[in-house]
Amino acid sequence: MRFLGINAIFHDPAAALVVDGEVVAAAEEERFSRRKHGKRPVPFSAWELPEQAAAWCLEQAGLRPEDLDGVAYSYDPELVLPGGEGQDARWEDMRTTYARRAPSFLATALPGLDAAQVRFVPHHIAHAASAGLAAPYDESAVLVCDGRGEAVSHLAGHYRDGELTVLASQALPHSLGLMYEDLTAHLGFLRSSDEYKVMALASYGEPRFLREMRELIYPTGDGGFRVEQIDWSVYAKALGKGEKWTSDHADLAASVQTRLEEVLLDLARWLHERTGARHLTMAGGVALNCVANTRLFAEGPFEDIWVQPAAGDSGTALGGALHLAQAGGDRVAPMPGADLGRGWTDEELGAWLDVAKVPYERPADLAAAVAADLAADRVVAWFQGRAEYGPRALGRRSLLANPGNPRNTERLNDVKGREQFRPIAPMVLAERASTIFGRGPMSSPYMLFVHDVRPEWRDRIPAVVHVDGTARIQTIEPGRDPLLARLLEEFEARTGVPVVVNTSLNTAGRPMVDDPRDALECFGSAPVDVLVLGPYVVRRGAVFAG
Repeated sequence: MRFLGINAIFHDPAAALVVDGEVVAAAEEERFSRRKHGKRPVPFSAWELPEQAAAWCLEQAGLRPEDLDGVAYSYDPELVLPGGEGQDARWEDMRTTYARRAPSFLATALPGLDAAQVRFVPHHIAHAASAGLAAPYDESAVLVCDGRGEAVSHLAGHYRDGELTVLASQALPHSLGLMYEDLTAHLGFLRSSDEYKVMALASYGEPRFLREMRELIYPTGDGGFRVEQIDWSVYAKALGKGEKWTSDHADLAASVQTRLEEVLLDLARWLHERTGARHLTMAGGVALNCVANTRLFAEGPFEDIWVQPAAGDSGTALGGALHLAQAGGDRVAPMPGADLGRGWTDEELGAWLDVAKVPYERPADLAAAVAADLAADRVVAWFQGRAEYGPRALGRRSLLANPGNPRNTERLNDVKGREQFRPIAPMVLAERASTIFGRGPMSSPYMLFVHDVRPEWRDRIPAVVHVDGTARIQTIEPGRDPLLARLLEEFEARTGVPVVVNTSLNTAGRPMVDDPRDALECFGSAPVDVLVLGPYVVRRGAVFAG
């Protein structure tokens, strides 16, 4: 059977396609529209659908809208409590009205689709399915935490043989995600977008407000929690855009980050006691907090943790489609990887370069050639295969650099035009990870955990070591990523270091590069030395000579 999933209601609109239980395609609308997060996270944008992403998913499988057996919309307006706490009193009715009319909107956006084929999947059920059904387990506990869904902000459950049992949920207005969003805005960042900046800033502070946070944010012992009204200005003044943060702001971020981790640990322990499951699967925007994920792994009761790489709202498109497939009787297969977006053949990439009229070469040994550039401290824009689904660059649309030069942290942040307190990440062969990194899981293909950098390696890879001595690693398996594995091997042969910097191929305020035109535009506008487009290499000196 063929099921399309749609996320549109809050932010990060996306589409995903599941055929006969297999994930065929998934993409976020931002990669097509070139608008960061696809649209603004405001109620009156609820009508904006991921039209381009949905059309591409169908095209990828050679399907028409009328071929679908169902379309999952990852929000159920009938679950919204009119006038309920935690809602925006000015706009909630309009958001709900848009959601109710989504079937008609989708039938218009995808000509040939029968509006009756659209089914509402509760927001947190879609999140849960994106974790529990996509993970490589027949059984797992599942924990979902985000800002909000229809009327709740959290779900704790148990997946066994594809069936979900919901064990607890937390009613609004109490929300760990909304609390973190409020702090994000107070610190001068964009809510529902820049929460990861708060996590990075926390490493520069001390949790000296932790006692107060424990009184305001606390578990209730029944699988839920409470978040009281917090006046952030008591601890640090509100920052406007571009204003400089102080130690008070870093300490507040550290205090809230620590309290978030403590509450998540309590929720995980409660869930483990009721399920006895060995594995925990996670989704929801809070699951993108890789510092908290590592603490859950290190101190929590589960043997293993699997986090959906598109854990934010974009992942509910995939979860909704998987949920309908499972309910329709398909045997759902685990997610094959995060490279579920658009890709191009070598011939198509060569044609793009010919049209752009830029000089390029095709090295006989691409991995060796690029490793030599990296060893010579050149910054490389790396464009390979199908684009990633989710916010992490995983070696498909990446900026690569030498981790041995401490200046490369500042250099790459300058290339991307972003704040200097933000860390950059390393990729490493999975078999070498434990010799360089500690604490977090050594299989970390989706860059969703932080790891301690062993003391003897901190001076050897300074560019990827955060102020707190950690790094958010991506582990590479040769069987899954043979080209990246060879690149790491070739780089080590030249430098003695089996690690390469990997950060997203984009500039500040822009989505990650997706198609070849995006890559060429980014290369032309940013101080990047080398562009690798499939098997082809473009060098800045050759392009701009004379």
